[in-house]
Amino acid sequence: MYARLKPLLFQLDAEQAHHLTMTACAVAGHVPALPALLGALTRPVAGQLSQNLWGLSFASPIGLAAGLDKNAEAVGLFSNLGFGFLEVGTVTPRPQMGNEQPRLFRLPSDEALINRMGFNNLGLETLERRLRGRHAVPIWANIGKNKDTLNEQAADDYRAAVRALYGVADGFVINVSSPNTPGLRALQHAGELHTLVSAVLDMAEEQRLKTLKPKLPILVKLSPDLDERDFEASVDAVERAGASGLILSNTTLSREGLSHSSKSEIGGLSGKPLTRRSTELVKQAYRQTGGTLPIVGVGGVFTAEDAYAKIRAGASLVEVYTALIYEGPALPSRLNTGLLGLLRRDGLTHISEAVGVDA
Repeated sequence: MYARLKPLLFQLDAEQAHHLTMTACAVAGHVPALPALLGALTRPVAGQLSQNLWGLSFASPIGLAAGLDKNAEAVGLFSNLGFGFLEVGTVTPRPQMGNEQPRLFRLPSDEALINRMGFNNLGLETLERRLRGRHAVPIWANIGKNKDTLNEQAADDYRAAVRALYGVADGFVINVSSPNTPGLRALQHAGELHTLVSAVLDMAEEQRLKTLKPKLPILVKLSPDLDERDFEASVDAVERAGASGLILSNTTLSREGLSHSSKSEIGGLSGKPLTRRSTELVKQAYRQTGGTLPIVGVGGVFTAEDAYAKIRAGASLVEVYTALIYEGPALPSRLNTGLLGLLRRDGLTHISEAVGVDA
């Protein structure tokens, strides 16, 4: 079905097609019995892909990256497509419109996207309401600061998100690496990052005691554009502060090797051109931390081989976004099936045996 719809969607403006698709997914997620039926058809049954991390169960290492379902409007459907977990957001304390349109561009010849969305979202109140209830898979909230919040007060925004969502989310991702909010990336410098992560962890502990929920994972998402020295310092800051893990990586400002006419558009690039760089960062962080800090690899995952390479580089989990736009909703199931085949090829009995073998 998606193969037939894709040419029609790609004739529309990219953001218009996105909103149309999200509305359809949201409606489908409320059709009685449909999500459960899809889940029965797509959820991995072989325990070879299942893992337990941070006290959470993941039936598959494949997750949905932040940015697609910013406002948790279609979690009912996405959580039943074969994903092991979902990341919603980025959410800011107050609703904001984001940057001016157009701000989302497809680059089909490069199998990539460029976006300069600017954290457009409906705010914490809406997200909190939509995340109430039980989830078919773990759902993490990707949190950021409002555009008009000074960096000196940024911790207040991140703490507000944890305060509002601790009772309904299954984990948090601190986003300090989007290139589309002015000054945001300065927060990933080692000193500022350590202070921010520590403040968020303090609030999380406060909310754990208040809600009596288990301790939730707090991960940090870093940029692929950091040089080697700064990247090492940021990873060290995250580890010293006591964060639960890393997500590597966010979108890039690099335009190396692109051929599409939209390559000069301002914004963060995602998709195939990011595959190698993000995998290299996973391997670098895995080596630096000695494999003691769980890593989520994201960037250019289109095939099971792409996902497997990140896992072998040191990622325990892998996320997709851009590939879903190009490949359609059958992607997570296809990746799960492919990963099982790759495990058999290598004589491995469980996905955890592959984590970090190339690092």
